[in-house]
This record gives sequence, C-alpha cells and structure tokens, in this order.
Amino acid sequence: MGNQLREFKAGIFQALANPTRVAIIELLRDEGEVSVARITESLGIEQANASQHLAVLRSKNIVLTRKEGNQVFYRLRDPILGQVLDLMRTYFQNYLAETTELLADVNHPPRK
Repeated sequence: MGNQLREFKAGIFQALANPTRVAIIELLRDEGEVSVARITESLGIEQANASQHLAVLRSKNIVLTRKEGNQVFYRLRDPILGQVLDLMRTYFQNYLAETTELLADVNHPPRK
C-alpha cells in the first residue's frame, strides 16, 4: 500500500506541476463551481489551452464536471486540495523569510 500511496501523491503533484493548473485549482477553491468560459476569462487563456489543462486535472480525479446545455462547469472533487495550496503558500512564505534573513546576514556581516 505504501508504494501505491506514493504513486498517487506523485501523480497529484505532477498534475500540480504547472502554474496554469494551479491557477485553475485556486479559482475553483475561491469561487466553487465555475464554467470553462469563466476559467478562460479569469486566467486570460484560450479555451483550447484551458481544455488541455482541465483534461489533466480530470484524469487525476482532481476536478468534477457538470454539463448544463452547452456549458461545462468544473469544481474541485475535494476542497482539501485548496488547503494543500494554502499550505504551499505558507511553505513559500517561510522559505522567503529564511532567504531574506540569509541575504541580510550576507549583506551585513557582524563587525568584530
């Protein structure tokens, strides 16, 4: 089971390894169910590009779809993925704080 879980995690992170897909997930986290038109408008991408990214997210079961007429709506399968992105933001902020501190130390070495 351990290896299967690692492969599952790696697959999710692989799907998240693209900034546009992260932006789509953040949009779904913040707005809930969203149409493809809203995704393209909000992110400033072409529909074909959005469709390719959404296909990757669907293949990893990250998003669910609902069709209404000729429109397709997307939502996160589980809102916990939005929390994962929030944790990554915290991780990034911690990284920046450590890097900023290191740069301050390099630029201002202690005097003897």
